Amino acid sequence: MSPAPAERELPPTLATVVANLDRRYPPGTAEDWDAVGLVCGDPVQHVEKVLFAVDPTADVVEEALAWGADLLVTHHPLLLRAVHSVAATTFKGALLHRLVRGGCALYVAHTNADAADDGVAHALAEAVGLQDLRPLVPLHQEALDKVVALVPDGHAEALVTALSTAGAGELGSYSRCAWTTTGVGTFVPGADATPFVGVAGQVEQVSETRVEMIAPRRLRDRVVAALRAAHPYEEPAFDVLETAALPGSVGTGRVGVLPHPVTLGAFGDQVAAALPATEQGVRIAGDLDMLVRTVAVVGGSGDSLFDAVRASGADVYLTADLRHHPASELRERAEFEARQTGARGRAGVPYLVDVAHFASEWPWLPRAARALEADLRQPAGTTVETRVSTRRTDPWTARISSPTRPSPPATSGGHRP
Repeated sequence: MSPAPAERELPPTLATVVANLDRRYPPGTAEDWDAVGLVCGDPVQHVEKVLFAVDPTADVVEEALAWGADLLVTHHPLLLRAVHSVAATTFKGALLHRLVRGGCALYVAHTNADAADDGVAHALAEAVGLQDLRPLVPLHQEALDKVVALVPDGHAEALVTALSTAGAGELGSYSRCAWTTTGVGTFVPGADATPFVGVAGQVEQVSETRVEMIAPRRLRDRVVAALRAAHPYEEPAFDVLETAALPGSVGTGRVGVLPHPVTLGAFGDQVAAALPATEQGVRIAGDLDMLVRTVAVVGGSGDSLFDAVRASGADVYLTADLRHHPASELRERAEFEARQTGARGRAGVPYLVDVAHFASEWPWLPRAARALEADLRQPAGTTVETRVSTRRTDPWTARISSPTRPSPPATSGGHRP
């Protein structure tokens, strides 16, 4: 008799997929104005195919439905600003109706994906050859307390377990983290006390264990309640200390270095080769022959971060959607500082490399797709099929060169055709 065929394992539910995406791109790291997470879809539906795209445009929605996708993951939100209707008589409402009727959920990872490890900024930085990455504007780590409690010897393990269950002791990939040492505690129980150890009115000395654990500040009430419930003393001795806020490993943008210095023009060529082709191409502000090595990058619109870029010490700033006035003022500042110091070159002000918004964020898509497949495969051995959208959602469709005629010369740095 031949063995019975193995049962086919069901694909993950949408709730499981969303939980994995949320772990990669925590919604709590999104900007306050942003709209991220699940937009439409039934958490209990199963997900076999996931399409990744920068924008939830009509073309992308059609691509997802034609492929039979169960989930569309986009970087840009469909409903960034509040709406009062998703009726199919509006273009955004019509898209949502198409997705719902087609059984395709929509999930958005926007500024939370910008900030994440292996997120949008990280992917852009590595795509153009940067190493030794750090956040341009780091997010501070979650506010933490250090909980310190003194407990009689023999009760420390039970206290650590209780605090851990309440959410204390989580450090990175480790749980139930605690530090202990022993000493002698002394006290005099009052006449109305009912001491666990000792006699009212008499000096008592007890061998005690000092327990220290870190806990998220948002869980303080729960952790303190667990401490009181697990502690054998009528009046436990403990401290709650607020730790300093420290910059974390995630945040807006990235700063990195090239393996070796290159000219600004050569770096522009690297950027053009690494990113999807768009009608805009790659625009550069600066002397193409100057050597550069340290680079700051921000996927998407980045001209609000010039001060952070200057503080980072970057030679070049790669971003998108640079506007005339902010870019012009930065160049003017460079020229002014060069005259003041007699220095040649940028004088502390980075050169600018401006690309299309869509192109700057696209490198994240294949990485996000691979990460989701791997994350789902780890615990249960099941995963999803992923695809990166083939639709170019950059809105510009053509570029017409200026007619040949005399024109004002470019500012320092020359130009490339």
